[in-house]
Amino acid sequence: MPRSGAPGRRLREALQSENRPAPGPDAGLLPITAYVRTLNEEKMIGDVVGAAARLCDEVVVIDCGSKDATAARAEAAGARVIVHEWLGNGHQKRLAEEAARNDWLLDLDADEILSDALCAEIRALFAGGAPAPDIFQLKLVIVTPFGDVWSWFGLDHRAKLYNRRLARMPADAISDQLDGALRKGRRKLRGALYHHAFRDMRHLAERMNSRSSRGAPGAARRGMAVTLLRIAFGLPVYFLKKYLVSGYVFGGAYGFSAALVLAYGRWLRDVKAYEILRGRQRSG
Repeated sequence: MPRSGAPGRRLREALQSENRPAPGPDAGLLPITAYVRTLNEEKMIGDVVGAAARLCDEVVVIDCGSKDATAARAEAAGARVIVHEWLGNGHQKRLAEEAARNDWLLDLDADEILSDALCAEIRALFAGGAPAPDIFQLKLVIVTPFGDVWSWFGLDHRAKLYNRRLARMPADAISDQLDGALRKGRRKLRGALYHHAFRDMRHLAERMNSRSSRGAPGAARRGMAVTLLRIAFGLPVYFLKKYLVSGYVFGGAYGFSAALVLAYGRWLRDVKAYEILRGRQRSG
């Protein structure tokens, strides 16, 4: 089994050209509003905002009541912070869309950092002025807690750069991604969006437990028969898809561990969906 992170580069090497101050007002910032939802994200929010502020002329942070230094560090890095109670996944992004002064929006999580290559690619899109309303998928590249960059496996593409005149995030408590029909056929950008997806395996397991709870109501819509089949046979399928199809096999022992935790989290959503369905049967 290959050594973990061998195919990638160390994060400090990948970002060595990016550790510089944010540009001034004459640096050709683009008419894009980057937005980030936060809750106690002081560890990385300064880096996330700082990278976005080198590209976008506005960065908005929607904070739902952090008790740490998230707001202060975001403001120091150049963001406008709006504090609002948590309304739900999609609703919180809608708040950011409404607060933005630009139509072009860049959806970032508090653990995602723009690479120089991605910034250059986005600048090229706007070289002749703002392009026509469109949607672009960004390539999420996992960075492990050890700084290894999984640059060619375990990749994910998500529609994160879009024009709100064409598409809006769902006004929904659970869903927070653009509709699949809108994403289909849209152009994928090649530059990396570095995704610090987890601090350690405990953190990843906690995230998957939380995510499975949020996704269970939607999974329950499939009905009892499908849910029972997924509980019985889903776990090995979920694991093999992550480990072999998504390429986590190339991540060594850590790739194996991450694939197993992710598969378990996906399976746990099915179990929680089953509990919802059983509860409905009893109450009905």
